[in-house]
Amino acid sequence: MNRILLAGICILLAGCDSSPSIRTQPSPIQAENIPTPGAENATAPTPFQPALPTLPFPTPEGFDPPVSTPYELTIWVHPTLETDLPPFLTASLSRETAILTIDLAENQEPVFATRTYALAAPFHAIEDGITSTELNRLWTEDSSTLAMSPETAALLQNAWEPGGADAVVVPATELVEAAWNSGRFAILPFHQLGPKWKVLAVDGRSPLHKDFDPEGDPLTFHFALQGDPRIVEALNALFGPDTPAPLTQKTNRDPGKLTTVVLTGVTALVRATAFTMEQRGLTYPARDIGGWLRDADILHISNEVPFAEDCPPPNPLQVGVRFCSDEKYITLLEDIGTDIVELTGDHFHDWGAAAMLFTLDLYAERGWPVYGGGATYDEGKQAVLFERNGTRIAFIGCNGKGPVFARASASDPGSVECNMDWMTSETSRLTKAGYQVIATFQHNEYYTYAVTEPIKRDFRAVADAGAVIVSGSQAHHPHGFEFRENALIHYGLGNLFFDQLGINPGTEQAFIDRHVFYDGRYLGVELLTIRFEDFARARPMTIDERMNLLRLVFEASIW
Repeated sequence: MNRILLAGICILLAGCDSSPSIRTQPSPIQAENIPTPGAENATAPTPFQPALPTLPFPTPEGFDPPVSTPYELTIWVHPTLETDLPPFLTASLSRETAILTIDLAENQEPVFATRTYALAAPFHAIEDGITSTELNRLWTEDSSTLAMSPETAALLQNAWEPGGADAVVVPATELVEAAWNSGRFAILPFHQLGPKWKVLAVDGRSPLHKDFDPEGDPLTFHFALQGDPRIVEALNALFGPDTPAPLTQKTNRDPGKLTTVVLTGVTALVRATAFTMEQRGLTYPARDIGGWLRDADILHISNEVPFAEDCPPPNPLQVGVRFCSDEKYITLLEDIGTDIVELTGDHFHDWGAAAMLFTLDLYAERGWPVYGGGATYDEGKQAVLFERNGTRIAFIGCNGKGPVFARASASDPGSVECNMDWMTSETSRLTKAGYQVIATFQHNEYYTYAVTEPIKRDFRAVADAGAVIVSGSQAHHPHGFEFRENALIHYGLGNLFFDQLGINPGTEQAFIDRHVFYDGRYLGVELLTIRFEDFARARPMTIDERMNLLRLVFEASIW
């Protein structure tokens, strides 16, 4: 704040307004220190202290400032912040002439607001992250590779060392297109992320993760309320970040508003997978990837096979594809933290009605809701609804391969055959009711990265009806992606727990999709990639394995 402005504020605070329309009165502090003529032992007057003007808002308990003249209280707010100013505060277009400012914090100023930004790339980018040193080099030496909004550019020009001269600056609404068409990185506020972005970690830290620590993060910025300390104290007490009616949102990244949904591919605890579990332990298949699964707020498992009380011991060389699982194998699903089970699979009916009903009872005992199949057709087609951390999520699914595979009826259990008119209308209804709809399919199986038009037709129809995520649970081989407006379609993830090692290179690869929601919005997906070590256990891919899979899948997606 310059000296002229400081002097002007001091005059206001002292009640020295020369306007004839305003009467000024000496403050109580000034008046009580005027010596009485002839008084004995009179004390010397205290040093001059400017009196606080009449504050145009109620003061908090215990705050009893001297009173002088009323005046207009102006405030300049950094353009990256959205504010809800009460009537007594007047927004100022000038930082220099405003009485108060909310600006980048300096030194140890109390933090009034925090804003976290993300470094992002188009969804089909191969890289996963950079270091803060590399980010600094891009800003100072190669800023033509960066895209951002004017507000973000202004913030970085103030907060970082000089740079950004060649950055592509476009309105926030045009940022996705600018980055997607050019392959540029983008810097944008965390809350403005969407599914077409891939968030890049900086120094191994990603704001999509719940354990993200903003302290020391080069893309997290703190703001302070600045001005006369007495006015700042009063405003902080009434409208600070932890009050019921803050002037501006405390943060744009509250970990309590994050929700993660992990979608997985085929689970079939049979044949060589089950045999290996008998030899190595019931939780062995998740030994290396269990942490990814347990970390989810909602973990989805598509278990295609029923548990049966009379299931025979597993045979790794089994002939034929009629399957069941021993009841004890449910220990694996417990261990990884299952929250919801999809029953659209082809093999749910393999062991008959008694096994299906027995399986449904096992799930119900553990509080796991099911969808896409059930004790009857009507039960199986009902969506499963969740509300987590301010986000409402609905799961809906069906089997698109016809009545040979989907046998649920008005009186019989089984998986639910797709009725696309119902799927689209129900998706639309749930979307209008405020749910983020996740639609999953059991569909035709292909051992290629690309998929055919019949699959695309059904997946697209549900996306166009309002689903934010459409995912293929049928694939034993990973498939590609597509966007329909802001809906993400992943045509197939590959296996999670199933014994197809060695069939072809694709069946040894798979995705686990970690979808991230924030405060009722879908932000996007983090693609976790796995490779099978044996007939039961997968592990996280190496960097080279991951880059190879991403290239193959993105090429099949025609990006």
